[in-house]
Amino acid sequence: MTTIRRFCCNDLLHFASVNLDHLTETFNMSFYMTYLARWPDYFHVAEGLGNRIMGYIMGKVEGQGESWHGHVTAVTVAPEYRRQQLAKKLMNLLEEISDKIDKAYFVDLFVRASNAPAIKMYEKLGYVIYRRVLRYYSGEEDGLDMRKALSRDVEKKSIIPIKRPITPDELEYD
Repeated sequence: MTTIRRFCCNDLLHFASVNLDHLTETFNMSFYMTYLARWPDYFHVAEGLGNRIMGYIMGKVEGQGESWHGHVTAVTVAPEYRRQQLAKKLMNLLEEISDKIDKAYFVDLFVRASNAPAIKMYEKLGYVIYRRVLRYYSGEEDGLDMRKALSRDVEKKSIIPIKRPITPDELEYD
């Protein structure tokens, strides 16, 4: 049985195995603590039997005006728990909070351009490639900025793709 619940400080001591995937960004403890303190509604964990962490999602809400949006900073599921729709459940939860509680216009995320399985999953969840960010990952690999419009964006303006690639210093938000 899987339980999805809010991430708590103690989870920081038990989720390292989920981050072992080479495509998962790993951050320092203060980064995780900042998210936990500032955006607790956007930080959840999927927990299995024996309190084993199966995956997590970490995000935030940011922007102004029609750029007010939910952002997925990280979503990952341990390899042994993949193909059980855990990432989909975690993404749906973040989207629901962004849409219903924070009244955001869209949710966005960044994904490595080479991560075809993740891109395919996000597309199945309704995300579109909004733009390419050159050398986004460690100044080496391009990232794709993917977005999904929420109910507040009736005209779906937030997901109209931008054809010209941008550089990380052109991004509006960190």
